Amino acid sequence: MPCLRPRAHPPLKHDTFMPPFATAWRAAALVTTLGLAMHAAWANEAVIRKNLAERLPNLPRIDEVRPTPMPGLFEVRLGTDILYTDAKGDFLIQGMLIDTKARVNLTEERLDKLTAIAFDALPLKDAFTTVRGNGQRKLAVFADPNCGFCKRFERDLAKLDNVTVYTFLYPVLGKDSEAKARAIWCAADRSKVWNDWMQRGVTPPEPKSSASCDTSALERNLAFGQKYRISGTPTTILANGQRIPGAIGLDRLEPLLAQAGAAGQ
Repeated sequence: MPCLRPRAHPPLKHDTFMPPFATAWRAAALVTTLGLAMHAAWANEAVIRKNLAERLPNLPRIDEVRPTPMPGLFEVRLGTDILYTDAKGDFLIQGMLIDTKARVNLTEERLDKLTAIAFDALPLKDAFTTVRGNGQRKLAVFADPNCGFCKRFERDLAKLDNVTVYTFLYPVLGKDSEAKARAIWCAADRSKVWNDWMQRGVTPPEPKSSASCDTSALERNLAFGQKYRISGTPTTILANGQRIPGAIGLDRLEPLLAQAGAAGQ
């Protein structure tokens, strides 16, 4: 390693020199400021909880109160429902909070985190599997057999390669959906019958012996969806837990699958 010539330093200016006591004073001031901010946030939370509970006795239990990026506005979380209020709980707002500078829907971002479902929490035994290519990429879809958006989404999913799709039959659109879901679940080749119906309109055949077919998985799917507030179809769960409500095109799905795969590595 060569010897290096010592680097010359310019003399310190008087106004840039900070004695040790000044540094310590600034550090103490910073700690005090942070402490006051935390105390203020706690005090606001206590006031908000107290006032809302007294004034709105029918309001569900408040799980969390936290400040938002907007000064003076606080998030009130009721399970996975989001409301907003001022520092005293005098006003309650239901709607979307959007950061116009960053062009980000903050409410939507927050709900995505709250409603994420860990992939390993999915009861995959209650789904049927369709594998294309090497099946390396994974996603789960909750779908109703009579859902038009589900049919459109299935036509797009058919174009994906190297993917494993776990389909949870989720008949929420009426009695006919329940009948078709039972017929599909009782079929010898569930994936084929599902794809024939969703992509080509071939009606699922009635099961030969409905008495011998256990369709309790459909009831468990509905219970699971209720627990995790799956209110519409299709609802897609990626390998990283991200939930995608509704039918999206491959132009949006492909990069999300790539992100989910990268997160799991």
